[in-house]
Amino acid sequence: MTEIVTVDIGGTHARFAIARIEDDGTIALGEETTLHTEDHASFQTAWEDYRERQGGSLPGGVAIAVAGPVKPDIIRFTNNPWIIRPPLIESKLGCTQSVIVNDFEAVAHAAARAPSNEFLHLAGPEQDLPERGTISVLGPGTGLGVAYFYRRPDDTYRVQATEGGHGDFAPVDAIEDAILARLRKRHTRVSDERVVSGPAIIDIYQALAAMEGRAVKELTDIEIWTAGTDGSDSLAAAAVDRFCLALGSVAGDIALIQGAKGVVIAGGLGYRIRETITASGFASRFAAKGRFAGLMETLPVKLITHPQPGLLGAAAAFAQRHLGESGA
Repeated sequence: MTEIVTVDIGGTHARFAIARIEDDGTIALGEETTLHTEDHASFQTAWEDYRERQGGSLPGGVAIAVAGPVKPDIIRFTNNPWIIRPPLIESKLGCTQSVIVNDFEAVAHAAARAPSNEFLHLAGPEQDLPERGTISVLGPGTGLGVAYFYRRPDDTYRVQATEGGHGDFAPVDAIEDAILARLRKRHTRVSDERVVSGPAIIDIYQALAAMEGRAVKELTDIEIWTAGTDGSDSLAAAAVDRFCLALGSVAGDIALIQGAKGVVIAGGLGYRIRETITASGFASRFAAKGRFAGLMETLPVKLITHPQPGLLGAAAAFAQRHLGESGA
């Protein structure tokens, strides 16, 4: 058994936990500690805070998932001022082994490891994810994360991080044409994550209001998501439904591009609106790929329910890198 510290760093929070990696590859997470990034000058001071909370000592290995591209010399975050220099991470933290991965790469590791009871069915045949081949993983959050993992015949797997959320958004009806036109006034190029992400619900809501000639309310994305899912605002509900349609289209596109045998939706936003997704046109949009509609209908689409896939996935990446698992 090996114990390590696993960390998931986003724009607002840094989550820490002790992970136990058993000899058979099983990973168990200890109690999570969440720190606000704005309360700490750097990742190192946050690490020192966590170390004190753990009694002054930590295991010698660390696995870190970061919300942004992993570069060899310096890692910068979009929504917090921290920087990480990978060549110095072990000496600065007092560790002997480390691994740093993109946060959605970590989520894909978690999806590859999660048992069948940690998935909810969204679309396609009600069966487990296939034991061989490519599984697409995507999740709307602050942006749109996209990755995939490939299951080999020897029961190992390989994860590939991508920037698939930055593909061009392709509208499929007049309403999405209007949403695209609105976004083009501010962006010369409109990517999928401009429509399929948490903050994008504001533009969807405002585009629908403009189509109906309504005065546009200045609501935050959280207010729209709340009003759209609790039924208190019919226009917000329409915006959430439209988001689900676009998510289905994009998920289907990504599955086709990656040659997927199944799809996993990840992230807290997807989990919060899971009932809305299943009741919406998500499944029909996912499968509506012309000559490939029959193929798309054979792909199981799941929602991962593990509470901390970033922490679990970072630990899994550490196991692959340092503990002899043949998944890299």
